[in-house]
Amino acid sequence: MARPKVPLLSRERIRDAALTLIDRDGLTELSMRKLAAELGVQAGSLYTHYPTKDAVLDDIAHGLMARVDASAFDQGWRAGLTSFAHSYRDALVRNPNFVAYLAAGPGTREENLRVANAVHGGLVSAGWPPREATTIGAATRYLVMGATMGSFSRGFVDDVQVYRDRYPHLEQAHLLRAKADEIDSQSFELALSAFIDGLQLRFDAIEGERARRRQTRSNPRSS
Repeated sequence: MARPKVPLLSRERIRDAALTLIDRDGLTELSMRKLAAELGVQAGSLYTHYPTKDAVLDDIAHGLMARVDASAFDQGWRAGLTSFAHSYRDALVRNPNFVAYLAAGPGTREENLRVANAVHGGLVSAGWPPREATTIGAATRYLVMGATMGSFSRGFVDDVQVYRDRYPHLEQAHLLRAKADEIDSQSFELALSAFIDGLQLRFDAIEGERARRRQTRSNPRSS
């Protein structure tokens, strides 16, 4: 009997099946046994490709983070941060059940470090102090992950009576699920723009202090 042209298993098939299972059942439900059942093979077959479940998860994390683009800082820190945040959310939003693994995972993955290096370097090159750049990178990560771990709008049911009698200010909440994608996207845009506008005020203050220091050094008698 001739061998099949396409192998029954590959790392890509295993990763895709694992992510499908996570999307459907949740991160805690993933096991090598369940993953093998999803693929219609014996669990032992998986170990030829991945030694552990964590190795599968790390490879998925690598693939998701590889989609994140942090290259726009040459257009200024605002444009760079905005583009990075959008790219980051786009990479994660389709797989909300996996975000918890990325949030808790180690910071030694190559793709994570590539992104962190680009964001930190872009902010420092634009004039942010290194300490500020660190906190801005972390805050952006919190914002994106919080916006992708679950949907606010899908948390409501479409039964008007659940809210109308006891929660009068939520009498329209039963309509939210039907517009969940729109509301979630607009909410993220609102949070991101408010965040960056707030950073602009902080950046202007830092630049103002730098200007005062330069003025003092150039005219010491005026201080």
